[in-house]
Amino acid sequence: MLQQIQNRAGEFVRDVPRRARAYRARTDDEALLFHAAAGFTTFVTFAMFFRGSRWTVVPLLAFVAVVAVGWQRQQAEVAKALTFLTTIATVSILSLIIGFLLWESVDIVEHMGLGVFTRTEKPHWTPSEGGVYTLTPMMMGTALTTLVATAIAAPFGIAGAIFISEMAPPTVREVVKPGIELMAGIPSITYGFIGLTILNQYFYAEFRTPTIGSYFAAGIMIGLMALPTVVTVAEDAISTVPESMKSGSLAMGSTEWQTTKSVTLPAALSGVSAGVLLGVGRAMGETMAATVMLSHTKGFPSPAFDVFSNYGETLTTVIAFEGGNASGIHLSALFAGGVVLFFMVMVLSVTSQWVEWRMQQKLGGEQ
Repeated sequence: MLQQIQNRAGEFVRDVPRRARAYRARTDDEALLFHAAAGFTTFVTFAMFFRGSRWTVVPLLAFVAVVAVGWQRQQAEVAKALTFLTTIATVSILSLIIGFLLWESVDIVEHMGLGVFTRTEKPHWTPSEGGVYTLTPMMMGTALTTLVATAIAAPFGIAGAIFISEMAPPTVREVVKPGIELMAGIPSITYGFIGLTILNQYFYAEFRTPTIGSYFAAGIMIGLMALPTVVTVAEDAISTVPESMKSGSLAMGSTEWQTTKSVTLPAALSGVSAGVLLGVGRAMGETMAATVMLSHTKGFPSPAFDVFSNYGETLTTVIAFEGGNASGIHLSALFAGGVVLFFMVMVLSVTSQWVEWRMQQKLGGEQ
């Protein structure tokens, strides 16, 4: 996959001169002038904004004027330019966020070295200017809650998507699907409060857990929160499978379940995996529910898979719980936790792309 990305990048770079000539050939002088004016005013606006100039509004108003005039005279070209600028702005903002996270994490890396990501010895977290900070216990907690949440959201979400798309009668589908989508609008703090008052109390009273909060209970609640995302995205992917593929399978003598299992689901696997990825991403980045339910004690479960241990802290909860009062090295350590979360989600995204690439090869898609 990496070689494929490198090949496509090389082809794109080599194709730049041809694209530039084609752009000039199909764009008249007036549209080219509007493009140049919009690009220039946008650049000046951002440059003055980052310098903190009080005159930033001047190039911004100039940009608005260029767009207004261009919309009257060259609407199609101006719309194309606006979508291009929006894309560039989105990528630039995301790049600045990533750069800011990395920059703010420099102090803790200088203070702790790579031990901030690898240290396992006690003490783990002593908030003070010269204290010890290690994110490893929180990384373990994030992994445990994410695994539990994924074990809930992935199978139940895919099963729900298959039922809604392939098996449910139309009347049931019209009621169930909007209901599931409505669940996504419930605030996370509500889920967390339900988990605190019901799940935590149940496990503590019935199973005598060491503490009233546990990774298992938090993972269950976060998995339920991720279910609407998984069901909705996976159901949309399954619904886009061409009806001719299903009809061909049924014509060959397959049952409806065999068609769903062997034709529909593999054909929609890239979209289904995207739904699971979004659900896992929500589970990994969930803040409020886990903050309410966990005990905020830092340490390593023994054994490592003990989801009922007396420890309870994740990367998101430590950032949310301590971010308001942190400063100096302490704040830098929390930013480093954000960097770790970013790389975890990036690994998930790359994995999802790899799965989609493998499925394209297996099903005879583009190589």
